[in-house]
Amino acid sequence: MTADPHAQQPAPLYHGGNLDDLQRRFPEVSDWMDLSTGISPWAYPVGDFSTRAWQALPSAAGLAALLAAARGNYGAAPTAPCVATPGSQSAIQWLPRLAREIRDQPLQVAVLGFTYKEHANCWRLAGHDVSELESGPQDLLAAAAKFQVVVLANPNNPDGATQTPEKLREAADILARKGGWLVVDEAFADLTPALSLVGDCPRPGLVVLRSLGKFFGLAGLRVGFLFGPGNLVERLARAQGPWALSGPALELATAALEDQAWCDAQRQDMARMAAYLTTSLRQAGLAVIGGTDLFVLSEHPQATQLFEQLCRQGFLLRPFPERPRWLRFGLPGSNRELALLQGALARCAALHHERVES
Repeated sequence: MTADPHAQQPAPLYHGGNLDDLQRRFPEVSDWMDLSTGISPWAYPVGDFSTRAWQALPSAAGLAALLAAARGNYGAAPTAPCVATPGSQSAIQWLPRLAREIRDQPLQVAVLGFTYKEHANCWRLAGHDVSELESGPQDLLAAAAKFQVVVLANPNNPDGATQTPEKLREAADILARKGGWLVVDEAFADLTPALSLVGDCPRPGLVVLRSLGKFFGLAGLRVGFLFGPGNLVERLARAQGPWALSGPALELATAALEDQAWCDAQRQDMARMAAYLTTSLRQAGLAVIGGTDLFVLSEHPQATQLFEQLCRQGFLLRPFPERPRWLRFGLPGSNRELALLQGALARCAALHHERVES
């Protein structure tokens, strides 16, 4: 299938971390606290890389070590088919193209819930018929019966909604019987390992995506993984070609995934800060309607004004144009940063106005 070079391409999707545009919009702000992403404010310590990691081509042994570390950290079998990708976004882009090659026709695809928009976008760009079912993941089994591919995030971003592994397995079995896939994006599953289906792989009809960037605070490293059927993993590995990940990425990601003590401490720190943040937002007058230990989703009638008022004080949050009452808050990186956010919220006229009206 050859793309039409003259076809109109959709506008880029809005994502968090978009500081460049905000700096142009608010040139008077010189110091920003970016709370717009679901990336941990506490990154795995980078340390020093070996000279070989920089000078030599990434080795097969280094890649094998990374895959073994990923299987061990995520609870997969030692032989589970797995491919490392330059971020889970790369796998999100490749999957629809590979599906088109395998089936030689466009597929009926359901993307469940109000979720990460790149999923629907990438399946559409590959020519598939995509339905975004914003009624939510509760319609999982009905979607599995109707569509050929079902995509969802577990936990979901931005509301933190989850599905049980039992229901996900049932949906994967329904899809497998007609040669389809259940694609589960587990970008935030490091926080709740019991929800993960990586341990079920390979299972017919099941594809699981993992991301190193969120939990480990290493989004710039661009490391992700796809677990799934062996033939799909092999196709993706061939499509990416050699050296998809850099030598330093292999080295650092392997060390991070093998450091279980650090992971345990990270979960505790995140849970503590998420609880503090949730309390602070409620005390400021916002309704907390969802989230995970990496972000809190809030709702307020004046959310659009609140976003701008916080930007003018140097705080970047994640708004949702389709949900103008929503704002997502990432974790502050310290008690001091939390106190600064609390002070900024106290100075927001949008919140004071709401209290006066109520």
